[in-house]
Amino acid sequence: MSKLLKSSGAVAIATLLSRILGFLRESAYSGFFGDTPVASAFYLAFTVPNLLRRLLGEGALTAVFVPIFTQKERDEGREATWRGAAAVISALVVVCTVLTVVGILVATLFIHLTPFRHSHGLMLGLLRWMLPYAIFICTAAVFVGMLNARGRYFVPALGAATMNVVMIASVYFVTPWFGPELEDQVYGLALGVVVGGAAQAAFQIPSLLAEGFRFRWVTPWADPTVRETAKRMLPATLGVAAYQFNVVATQFIAHGHASFAVASFNYAVRLLELPQGVIGVSLSTYLLTELSRLSADKKFPEFRSTLRDGLLHLIFLNTLATVLLMALAEPIIRLLFQHGKFTELSTQRASLALLFLAPGLVATSLNSILSRAFYALADTKTPMHIGLFCLAFNLVLVVVLVGPFLQVGLAAANAISALMNCALLVYAFRRKMPKFDMKELIAPVSRMVGIGLLACALGWAGSQAWESWVGHLGKLRQIGAVFVPASLAGIAYVSLGLALRMGPALEIRATLLRRFQPKSKPAA
Repeated sequence: MSKLLKSSGAVAIATLLSRILGFLRESAYSGFFGDTPVASAFYLAFTVPNLLRRLLGEGALTAVFVPIFTQKERDEGREATWRGAAAVISALVVVCTVLTVVGILVATLFIHLTPFRHSHGLMLGLLRWMLPYAIFICTAAVFVGMLNARGRYFVPALGAATMNVVMIASVYFVTPWFGPELEDQVYGLALGVVVGGAAQAAFQIPSLLAEGFRFRWVTPWADPTVRETAKRMLPATLGVAAYQFNVVATQFIAHGHASFAVASFNYAVRLLELPQGVIGVSLSTYLLTELSRLSADKKFPEFRSTLRDGLLHLIFLNTLATVLLMALAEPIIRLLFQHGKFTELSTQRASLALLFLAPGLVATSLNSILSRAFYALADTKTPMHIGLFCLAFNLVLVVVLVGPFLQVGLAAANAISALMNCALLVYAFRRKMPKFDMKELIAPVSRMVGIGLLACALGWAGSQAWESWVGHLGKLRQIGAVFVPASLAGIAYVSLGLALRMGPALEIRATLLRRFQPKSKPAA
C-alpha cells in the first residue's frame, strides 16, 4: 500500500500543479469572456479535438497500450518493445493527421454552405484552428503511457502543466494581436491550445530519450503490436466515442436553450476536475500499470488486494472533495472566476451547476479505476457495453432536464448517469471476479459517507456564518469564505476518520509521518 501511495502520490503532486495552473487558465478565461456566447462557442469547439484526444490518445489507446507494452517487454525484450511503440506512434500520427484534415474541410464547407446563427459560425471557425491540437496531444498521451509502463510517473504528469502555461500566456500576450473585438481575440486562445498541445508532447521527449527510446518510422499496417492494440482498442474506442459524441450532443442541446449554459457547466466541470485529476486519475494511472503487471504474472490475490485498497483510498479522499464542493460551491466559484466579464450572475449560474454535478465525483473516479481493472484483465468489451447504455441513459436525462433546468439539468444528468455507470461496473466486475468480495467495502464506505455528511453540514454552517459576519467583499474576505469553512470541514472529516480507525486515514497519516519525520543519524 505504501507503494501505491508513493507512486500515485507522485502523479498527484504533478497533477495538482497542472490543475492549479488549469485554474489560473480558467480564471484568465473567465475574465476574458465570462459566460458569454463567445465562451460557449469556444468550449463547444474545444470538445471536438478533445473527442479525438479521448478516442485516440489518453483514453482508450493509453488504457489498452500500457498492458500490451508491459507484456511485450516481459516476453520479447526492450528492443522489440521500442519498435512496437514506434509503430503505434507512426499509425497514430497518420490517423490523427487524416482526421484533422477531414475535420477542417468539413468545418469549412459548413461555414460557407450552411446558414448558421453567428455563435455556431464562430464555433466552426474556432474548430478549424484547434483541430491540429489532437495530433500533438494524442502523441503526448502515448509518450506518457510508455513512460508509465517504465515506472516513471512524476515527470510525465508534469507535461500538462506546460500546456496550461502556454494557454495562460495566450490570454495576455496573443489575443490582443487578433483585433479589438472579443469575437476576433478568441482566436488567440485557439492558437494557444494548439501550441500548448505541442509543448506537452515535446516535454516528454527528453524522458523517453533517457529511457533509450529512439523514434523511427515503422510501417504500421502489418505490425503485430499495432494489430493487437487496434484489436483491443476497438471496443474501448466505441465506448469512448459514444461518450464524447454524447458530450457534444448534450452541450449542443444545452446551447440551444441558453447561450450561457455550456460555459456555466464547463466552469463547474473544471472545479470537479481538480479532485478527479489529483486523486482519481493519479490512482488509476498507477493502478493500470500495477494491475496489468499482477494480471500478467497471474497474481490474482494481490490483484484483488491492490484494487480494493485503491478503491477505498479513492472513496475516502474524494468523499471529502465532494463535501467541500457542495458546501462551498458559490464561494469557490466567486473566488476563482468572478472578475472581468464573469459577473455575480455568472457565479450563481456556475455554482448551481457545481452543486448538482459534485455528487457524481466519487462515481466518476470509480468508473475510471474499475474500467482499468477490466482493461488489465484484457477485457475492454464489458466497460464499453455498460458505457454505451449509460450514455443513452444520460442523453435521455439531458433531453428531459435541460429544457426546464438549463445548466443545472445538464449537471444533474451527468451525475445520475455516472452513478448508474458505477453501479453496473461494480456488478459486472463482481461477476467477472467472484473472489473479489464487495461486502468488505460496505462497512468502511458507509462510515465514510456518514462522516462526509457531518463534515458537509459543518462546512455549510461555517460558510453561512462567514457570509453573515464577514461577507465576501474584497479578495481577502473571499479567500477566507473558502478556506475557513473548508478547514473546519476537512479537519472534522480527517479527525473522525482517524478516530474510527479507517484504513485509508491511518495509512495516509503513516505515509506522511514517514515522509516528514527527520531521519535518524547513524551511530558513531
